[in-house]
Amino acid sequence: MIAQLVLANDNISLYDIYVMRRSITSADYESLAELRYQIRRFLHFSEEAARKVAIEPAQHQLMLALKGLPMGTRPTIAILAERLQIRHHSTVELTNRLAAGGYVRRHRDGDDHREVLLSLTSKGEKVLRELSLIHEAELRVRGPALVAALKLAMRAGKGSIATKATAKRKRR
Repeated sequence: MIAQLVLANDNISLYDIYVMRRSITSADYESLAELRYQIRRFLHFSEEAARKVAIEPAQHQLMLALKGLPMGTRPTIAILAERLQIRHHSTVELTNRLAAGGYVRRHRDGDDHREVLLSLTSKGEKVLRELSLIHEAELRVRGPALVAALKLAMRAGKGSIATKATAKRKRR
C-alpha cells in the first residue's frame, strides 16, 4: 500500500512523486537543508523565549493553539491534541501543568456538562501576549530568510512536483 501525501489540495501518492521526479540535485538538497535550518532557527528562538518566561515550549504552544483556535472551534483536549499533533494523554499532562501554574482553567460546557473546555486565565493571557509580541518581532527580522528558503525549496528542480501536479489535474 502506498502512503498518500496531500499537496495543495491534490492527493499525490509517493509513487507519483517518484515517477514525476526520479532524481534530486545538489541544489535541491541545499534548498531543503536551508529551509530546515531556517525553521529550526525560529523554533530554537521560540523555545528559548518560552523558557525565559518560565514555561516549557510545549506549554507555550498549547496556550497559542488555545488562543488561536478558529472561531467556533470548541477548546477541548481532543481539539488541542490534534492542533498540536500530540497524543491525548500528553495534552492532558500539559493542561495539568498549565492549570497548576495558573495559566489555563478547565470549565464544563453549559449544555453538555460532560465536556470539559479550556480557557486562558489572565496570567496565561499576559504571558502569551508577551511571547507573541517577541515572536512577531523575531519574524519581522528573520521572516524574510524563512520565506526565501521556503520559496526556493518549493521551486527546487525545474520539473517541480507542484507544477506536474497542476498539469496532471488539468489533464483530468
